[in-house]
Amino acid sequence: MIGSAGIRSGPNWNDPKMTAYISHTTVDCTDAFTLSRWWQTVLDYTEDPDDPNEPGHEECLISSRDGHHRLLFIEVPDTKQVKNRIHLDLRPVAGTRDTELARLLSLGATEVTDLRKPNGGGWVVLADPEGNEFCILRSEAEQAG
Repeated sequence: MIGSAGIRSGPNWNDPKMTAYISHTTVDCTDAFTLSRWWQTVLDYTEDPDDPNEPGHEECLISSRDGHHRLLFIEVPDTKQVKNRIHLDLRPVAGTRDTELARLLSLGATEVTDLRKPNGGGWVVLADPEGNEFCILRSEAEQAG
């Protein structure tokens, strides 16, 4: 739901059609702490100061600064085997897709597939340090022209 300031607000608990909401997105991984720290840097997310993530934790939660999106990293015994069935699409807040791509690569992402088009459209598929795919899209300003 979008509020009067154009900012997303939380769930409308009084809406009779709403029977559930997405609590968080879970990412299976082999090192929850390290991967949560990497994504925390990528997305400028925070952790709960009353329950900080620490090395050795099997579950690490990070949240967007407004608290509306959370990522939970859970350690599992097996490594990633096949392509993700679900993935994150990232859109730069400031700057361009290509400057954000350079930043992500410098942080340790790896390029999987470059689907940029000659007209400026398209996206790039990347993988985080554990091989989980995600995409970097053009910014809203780039799309607007």
